[in-house]
Formats: sequence, structure tokens, C-alpha cells
Amino acid sequence: MADVAPGRPEVLFLGGRSGVGKSTVAEALHDLLVGADVHHAVIEGDVLDLAHPAPHVAHPEVRLAERNLALLWSAYRDLGHHRLVFTNTVSVLEQDRLAAAVGDDPVVTAVLLRAGDDVTAERLGRRSGGVVPSAQLAHSTRTARRLDTAIPDTVTRVDTDGRTPEQVARHLASLTGWLPA
Repeated sequence: MADVAPGRPEVLFLGGRSGVGKSTVAEALHDLLVGADVHHAVIEGDVLDLAHPAPHVAHPEVRLAERNLALLWSAYRDLGHHRLVFTNTVSVLEQDRLAAAVGDDPVVTAVLLRAGDDVTAERLGRRSGGVVPSAQLAHSTRTARRLDTAIPDTVTRVDTDGRTPEQVARHLASLTGWLPA
């Protein structure tokens, strides 16, 4: 395990384009950690401010995702958890604000999951049960480019092409120090 002060939160921020496998990898990591009896929580960040009109557009000053993260995490902390897997497309760009919402000066590992356009299109197609609208794939591609060029050097890039979710999860567990390599 990572050498961390007792009680200090450890957070894995998983970001990446739509269809890269964030949720699937988080589930595989959850299963891996459960199997090793490593206490943790998983929060799917994309739903923390999912509403219409979009709160981050209509009321950006409210920071609803961060507020909801703080509330959810406090419930896990009350139960004794100190490790968090947090998935969200742009979490790797907003890791400072999200870490502040977690509180207690967390140890942060930020990872950008990457995948090629063909692989992403196939994954999105499976998710939607058919053909992916070209606008959705184009948005995913633009997001991938934006994330890859805008993230700080402290973010680890992990390619998912040709790897199973379990292989990626093992890599992430090693990166965080939650399981040995």
C-alpha cells in the first residue's frame, strides 16, 4: 500500500473521452480491490450534475458537481473509507477543484484513459446497441484531443486499446499503490 498518513484520503481521478472505458475500468478496479479486501468507494462523477438545463452552464458559480461530491464523499468518510475512485470525462482537468471538494489534502493520482477512434466507435456502438451518431463520435474525438493537449504533465496517460478492463485496472491499482504491481 502507499505510504500515506493515516486517514488522509487517496483519490484516483479517471478521465477520458466518451467510450474510452472509464466506467468499465472503474468496475474492474472495484472488483480487483474487493478481491484483495482493499476498502474503497467508487463515484461516477458524470451524474453529479446531470440535469437540464445543465447546472454547470446555467449556474456555473454553484459548482454543483463539487458540492455533490463533497456530500457523497463525507458519507463514505463517515464509514471509514479513505480511498476513492472517481470517474468523470474532465476530472483530469478539474482535479484541483475536485480534490478540494474531497478535502483533507488528498493524495491524488490522475489518469487520462485514451483509445483510438475505431476502438471508441466500436465501444460506443456496443453501448448504444447499434450505430453511433456521427455527431457523438465527432464530439468524443474533439474531447480526446482537448484532454490530451490540456492536461498537466502530472496526469498519467494510459492507452486502453488492445487491453482488457482488468489489465487496465491492474495497472491503475499499481499506479495508486493500492495493490502491488
